[in-house]
Amino acid sequence: MDMNEFNKGIIDEFRKNNGKVGGPFEGAHMLLLTTKGAKTGKTRVNPLAYLPDGKRYVIIASFAGAPNNPPWYHNLVASPDVSIEVGAEKVNVRATVLGEPDRTNLYKKMAAAMPAFAEYEKKTTRRIPVIALTRR
Repeated sequence: MDMNEFNKGIIDEFRKNNGKVGGPFEGAHMLLLTTKGAKTGKTRVNPLAYLPDGKRYVIIASFAGAPNNPPWYHNLVASPDVSIEVGAEKVNVRATVLGEPDRTNLYKKMAAAMPAFAEYEKKTTRRIPVIALTRR
């Protein structure tokens, strides 16, 4: 399966339905993360599940348990001022990679809400980053 085509379908559905998507993500909290490529400077949009945490949006760089972090994570670290789409709203946010104990506590909450995240953690030896997005 081509992940770019898969993601494009989710992005289109998200934008047509004010942030609601079906399929494997039906009922999940979803957002669209827009970053700038650290090497290319190109705008990149990625659909991600998130965990609401007070006024923060928490995302996880799981990359489905791959041995390396997703490309969007490197872009986010290089340029932490990004934007997200939540529902029909576009929000400018600042990304912060969380340390302990926040990282583990929020990862566990996400895994409880979406069990696939527990599987991703088992599939990899890397410490999966947890990122808080806060309005700026």
